[in-house]
Amino acid sequence: MAEMGSKGVTAGKIASNVQKKLTRAQEKVLQKLGKADETKDEQFEQCVQNFNKQLTEGTRLQKDLRTYLASVKAMHEASKKLNECLQEMYEPDWPGRDEANKIAENNDLLWLDYHQKLVDQALLTMDTYLGQFPDIKSRIAKRGRKLVDYDSARHHYESLQTAKKKDEAKIAKAEEELIKAQKVFEEMNVDLQEELPSLWNSRVGFYVNTFQSIAGLEENFHKEMSKLNQNLNDVLVSLEKQHGSNTFTVKAQPRKKTKLLSRLLRKKNSDNAPAKGNKSPSPPPDGSPAATPEIRVNHEPEPPSSATAGASLPKSPSQPAEASEVAGGTQPAAGAQEPGETAASEAASSSLPAVVVETFSATVNGTVEGGSGAGRLDLPPGFMFKVQAQHDYVATDTDELQLKAGDVVLVIPFQNPEEQDEGWLMGVKESDWNQHKELEKCRGVFPENFTERVQ
Repeated sequence: MAEMGSKGVTAGKIASNVQKKLTRAQEKVLQKLGKADETKDEQFEQCVQNFNKQLTEGTRLQKDLRTYLASVKAMHEASKKLNECLQEMYEPDWPGRDEANKIAENNDLLWLDYHQKLVDQALLTMDTYLGQFPDIKSRIAKRGRKLVDYDSARHHYESLQTAKKKDEAKIAKAEEELIKAQKVFEEMNVDLQEELPSLWNSRVGFYVNTFQSIAGLEENFHKEMSKLNQNLNDVLVSLEKQHGSNTFTVKAQPRKKTKLLSRLLRKKNSDNAPAKGNKSPSPPPDGSPAATPEIRVNHEPEPPSSATAGASLPKSPSQPAEASEVAGGTQPAAGAQEPGETAASEAASSSLPAVVVETFSATVNGTVEGGSGAGRLDLPPGFMFKVQAQHDYVATDTDELQLKAGDVVLVIPFQNPEEQDEGWLMGVKESDWNQHKELEKCRGVFPENFTERVQ
């Protein structure tokens, strides 16, 4: 019998809950259709909006705080591995080994302490703060349901009162249900009206305390870590002083090709090159270092009478013969080889890259007036750029340049690009070039990593 009674109570409660849900659903439909008025409280709705915003902000803060803690833990692991690496490499006979090990231990303890304090003073406080939101959220939802019950009871009571045929018993029962629904709603409403504004205002103090704790912990952590880093730096400085003589030296890249191979390649190229007297050498492929050099002649139009005067222009000692003749306007005789073609043939036979000869701006009374490009005539043919030696280099072969730190080298192309080893350049020291003006005597190869480009 007790079982039946228990089942009967349970079944009755379920039926009652179902009936309430149906009544609420019907009331909401009528309210949406405008056939029933709805009790509204704008002040409470504003409190609910603030509550939802506060919950969203707190949830995001909690997520980002957990991410920060995960990053601290990952950084701790990385720092620990780095210190373990240093301990393994630090040889037993080196000074400061015990100090370095002690610093590594303190570093590990400092990370652990920092992480734990962040958990205690920030994360746990954050969890406690957010722990109150689920209960209030459920109470807000329950208040909404009780408000619908109150409106439904009110409409039912009003409909019985306005009915043509009044039933006093039903009216009395409806009034009793209305008073009961109103009491339940108002009790919940009053409590939430007090709690929600208080919870909203508490966010300021909570945010201040949380970020003050994080900032203070981080400040202390970095102060202590700075001391450990300074101690480690002192240990390493002491190690460097004791082993200061074993400095790291810059080494040149090894040259792979032998001088015999270079001579064979030069001989092969000279055998295959056309004779200088040949006026129409086979043109090299596009982009080849042996491409015909470009000769640019810039001058004002001259009257016919100046051609004769230009033909007797003397050659400047600092200019190549070809450049002087072209600048002076010399016209080659029929059947004679033109200077530009001679330069092209020589460039093709020696595998030199193109050399641009810039002449002067005008010819006046049989003399050449210098322009801004006059300085280029003092540079070796094929000059590409300048480098300055950063370290001393002792030549190990006869075709290498001996360098002192500070020497300026004029870089030129290899006669045969196939002779160039990776990491090596061809050039002539600027001081040697200014003194001798002879590439054959002064040029040589040198390691690129011993120099730095300056122009």
